[in-house]
Amino acid sequence: MSALLSPLDELIALIGLATERGVLRRVVCSKSCLADRARAVLTSRVIGGRQKYQLETFYTDNKARHLNLAIDDVEALREQLGAYAQINVLTTLSGVDCEYKRSASGKETLLRGGKLRAQLEKADVAQTETATNDRQKKRILSGAEPFLQALDVSDKNGRVYDKKQSKFRQINRFLELLRDVEDHLPATGELRVCDLCCGKSYLSFAVYHYLTAVKGREVKMTCVDLKPDVIEHCGAVARSLGFDGLEFLCGDVAAYEPAEGAHVHLVVSLHACDTATDLVLGKAMQWQSEVILSTPCCHHELNHTLDCPELECIARHSMLRQKLCDAATDAMRLLLLEAHGYTTAALELIDPEETPKNVMLRAIRKRGASRQSLEAARRAYEDAVRFFVRSEGEGQQAFLQRGK
Repeated sequence: MSALLSPLDELIALIGLATERGVLRRVVCSKSCLADRARAVLTSRVIGGRQKYQLETFYTDNKARHLNLAIDDVEALREQLGAYAQINVLTTLSGVDCEYKRSASGKETLLRGGKLRAQLEKADVAQTETATNDRQKKRILSGAEPFLQALDVSDKNGRVYDKKQSKFRQINRFLELLRDVEDHLPATGELRVCDLCCGKSYLSFAVYHYLTAVKGREVKMTCVDLKPDVIEHCGAVARSLGFDGLEFLCGDVAAYEPAEGAHVHLVVSLHACDTATDLVLGKAMQWQSEVILSTPCCHHELNHTLDCPELECIARHSMLRQKLCDAATDAMRLLLLEAHGYTTAALELIDPEETPKNVMLRAIRKRGASRQSLEAARRAYEDAVRFFVRSEGEGQQAFLQRGK
């Protein structure tokens, strides 16, 4: 710890140094000393063209409030952080995060502060400042895109609204994951894309913009959802933006089929609820789409049918039961995709601090998968179903019939 600095002041100095070096991920504050506060998260943001600290405070009334602080306003930062007895500084440097603690008697401790400072003061870390200081430079979208303004994500000057920062980061992360797999899509010709259970369609507009404006592709994209008012609004926005290849259809995803002879290359879905995700995946497998990117929402089906004595120690606790069913459901979905000739992965879409619905299921169609490998994956899927749902009833059969 630096001479004459208290543990809290040393922590604040390390936060400033990590920000200067461009390696600060977030500062998580917990064990609040104020009755109305639960926790807070501090991040470095570019707001109005200037780098600031943004403190998101979560209150006991389940509301969250944002406060923007000047980077050099040490007194304001000390006042805000001083309200918490535990503070964790997380960086992009591997294995060198630090933790501040204050006991009930007021004793302060800073753990791993010296190690973090040593890493931050290395010359090779300092050289990353210009590249990483303005985080917007690393994103695919800047906020100035007309579709983001039309969807009230950013203002006319391209500044992303504070309340839409999380959505903006989510959209950018989705596009990064799309960029990672675009080589698996046809290199020439018209791309056909479907967004099933599209909802408010932030993702639909983003994907269409990326493929057409950024990549210069010719795209025909169809978005389907049951809510007529949402579909009508999104269609009007698409027309106002001149997105001629983007259409919105109101109807049941289960009944939707592309035009005869049309092949859907890419299927995307963001937070389709419960078994709607299975419906989306089933459609994509049926169409033999080259790439599937799906982020599930809630997982209720297995929670209602789980019958596995070996896992009763977990299942008897409702919160743990739901987490178990979330993971098991997505794992079985990946097995089923593998049984239909896809290579699969479960990826983090966005920081779990922002939303628990942060798992993306990615599937890329393989060429020439052997019958033996497909059958093996199918058996693995059916074995998993029978492990989690022992009773031979409608619940088990609903899982077993999927993808047949």
